[in-house]
Amino acid sequence: MARIAGIDLPKNKRGVIGLTYIYGVGPSTAARILDHSGISRDKKVNDWDDDDLSKIRGFITNNLKTEGELRSETQLNIKRLMDIGCYRGLRHRKGLPVRGQRTSTNARTRKGKRKTVAGKKKATK
Repeated sequence: MARIAGIDLPKNKRGVIGLTYIYGVGPSTAARILDHSGISRDKKVNDWDDDDLSKIRGFITNNLKTEGELRSETQLNIKRLMDIGCYRGLRHRKGLPVRGQRTSTNARTRKGKRKTVAGKKKATK
Protein backbone atom coordinates (compact mmCIF):
# COMPACT_ATOMS: atom_id res chain seq x y z
CA MET A 1 0.00 0.00 0.00
CA ALA A 2 1.52 3.31 -1.10
CA ARG A 3 0.63 6.05 1.36
CA ILE A 4 2.01 9.52 0.66
CA ALA A 5 0.98 12.77 2.38
CA GLY A 6 -1.83 10.95 4.19
CA ILE A 7 -3.40 9.66 0.96
CA ASP A 8 -3.64 6.02 -0.12
CA LEU A 9 -2.60 5.93 -3.77
CA PRO A 10 -4.48 3.55 -6.10
CA LYS A 11 -2.32 0.46 -6.69
CA ASN A 12 -3.29 -0.43 -10.23
CA LYS A 13 -2.62 2.97 -11.85
CA ARG A 14 0.52 4.40 -13.42
CA GLY A 15 2.68 6.53 -11.16
CA VAL A 16 1.88 9.83 -12.90
CA ILE A 17 -1.86 9.24 -12.51
CA GLY A 18 -1.62 7.87 -8.98
CA LEU A 19 0.23 10.91 -7.65
CA THR A 20 -2.52 13.24 -8.88
CA TYR A 21 -4.79 11.82 -6.15
CA ILE A 22 -2.82 14.04 -3.74
CA TYR A 23 -4.35 17.50 -3.37
CA GLY A 24 -1.94 20.02 -4.88
CA VAL A 25 -0.29 17.58 -7.31
CA GLY A 26 -1.41 17.75 -10.95
CA PRO A 27 -0.17 15.85 -14.00
CA SER A 28 2.84 18.07 -14.70
CA THR A 29 3.92 18.16 -11.05
CA ALA A 30 3.55 14.38 -10.81
CA ALA A 31 5.77 13.95 -13.87
CA ARG A 32 8.35 16.32 -12.35
CA ILE A 33 8.33 14.36 -9.07
CA LEU A 34 8.94 11.05 -10.83
CA ASP A 35 11.65 12.49 -13.10
CA HIS A 36 13.47 14.00 -10.12
CA SER A 37 13.19 10.73 -8.20
CA GLY A 38 14.49 8.71 -11.16
CA ILE A 39 11.38 6.52 -11.44
CA SER A 40 9.76 5.62 -14.76
CA ARG A 41 6.45 7.38 -15.42
CA ASP A 42 4.97 4.14 -16.75
CA LYS A 43 5.77 2.12 -13.62
CA LYS A 44 2.62 1.20 -11.70
CA VAL A 45 2.19 2.27 -8.07
CA ASN A 46 2.17 -1.31 -6.77
CA ASP A 47 5.55 -1.90 -8.49
CA TRP A 48 7.24 0.86 -6.46
CA ASP A 49 9.56 -0.45 -3.76
CA ASP A 50 10.30 1.20 -0.39
CA ASP A 51 13.27 3.10 -1.83
CA ASP A 52 11.09 4.66 -4.56
CA LEU A 53 8.42 5.61 -2.02
CA SER A 54 10.94 7.27 0.28
CA LYS A 55 12.39 9.30 -2.63
CA ILE A 56 8.93 10.49 -3.65
CA ARG A 57 7.91 11.26 -0.05
CA GLY A 58 11.12 13.22 0.49
CA PHE A 59 10.66 15.30 -2.65
CA ILE A 60 7.03 16.11 -1.81
CA THR A 61 7.67 17.06 1.81
CA ASN A 62 10.71 19.20 0.98
CA ASN A 63 9.52 20.99 -2.16
CA LEU A 64 5.71 21.09 -2.29
CA LYS A 65 2.76 22.29 -0.25
CA THR A 66 0.08 19.61 -0.33
CA GLU A 67 -3.12 18.53 1.38
CA GLY A 68 -3.96 20.33 4.65
CA GLU A 69 -1.25 22.95 4.44
CA LEU A 70 -2.30 23.98 0.92
CA ARG A 71 -6.02 23.92 1.76
CA SER A 72 -5.52 26.14 4.81
CA GLU A 73 -3.38 28.58 2.80
CA THR A 74 -6.10 28.83 0.14
CA GLN A 75 -8.77 29.47 2.79
CA LEU A 76 -6.59 32.14 4.41
CA ASN A 77 -6.13 33.86 1.04
CA ILE A 78 -9.91 33.93 0.49
CA LYS A 79 -10.47 35.21 4.05
CA ARG A 80 -7.90 37.98 3.44
CA LEU A 81 -9.75 39.07 0.28
CA MET A 82 -13.03 39.15 2.21
CA ASP A 83 -11.51 41.11 5.10
CA ILE A 84 -10.01 43.86 2.93
CA GLY A 85 -13.34 44.18 1.10
CA CYS A 86 -12.02 44.03 -2.45
CA TYR A 87 -14.30 43.08 -5.34
CA ARG A 88 -13.24 39.43 -5.33
CA GLY A 89 -13.76 39.28 -1.57
CA LEU A 90 -17.27 40.70 -1.88
CA ARG A 91 -18.13 38.12 -4.55
CA HIS A 92 -16.89 35.34 -2.26
CA ARG A 93 -18.94 36.75 0.61
CA LYS A 94 -22.12 36.91 -1.50
CA GLY A 95 -21.56 33.45 -2.99
CA LEU A 96 -21.43 34.71 -6.58
CA PRO A 97 -18.92 33.91 -9.36
CA VAL A 98 -15.58 35.57 -8.70
CA ARG A 99 -13.94 35.61 -12.11
CA GLY A 100 -16.28 37.67 -14.26
CA GLN A 101 -18.80 35.05 -15.40
CA ARG A 102 -22.34 36.07 -16.26
CA THR A 103 -24.98 35.59 -13.56
CA SER A 104 -28.28 36.32 -15.30
CA THR A 105 -28.63 32.82 -16.74
CA ASN A 106 -25.82 30.55 -15.55
CA ALA A 107 -23.81 30.47 -12.28
CA ARG A 108 -26.06 27.84 -10.68
CA THR A 109 -23.09 26.12 -9.05
CA ARG A 110 -22.18 29.24 -7.07
CA LYS A 111 -25.69 30.59 -6.49
CA GLY A 112 -27.26 27.29 -5.44
CA LYS A 113 -30.72 25.96 -6.12
CA ARG A 114 -33.19 28.33 -7.74
CA LYS A 115 -35.33 30.43 -5.38
CA THR A 116 -38.57 31.24 -7.18
CA VAL A 117 -39.89 34.76 -6.69
CA ALA A 118 -43.62 35.30 -7.20
CA GLY A 119 -44.70 37.73 -9.93
CA LYS A 120 -46.35 41.08 -9.17
CA LYS A 121 -50.11 41.07 -8.62
CA LYS A 122 -52.15 43.33 -10.87
CA ALA A 123 -53.78 46.23 -9.07
CA THR A 124 -57.58 45.96 -8.97
CA LYS A 125 -59.82 48.95 -9.76
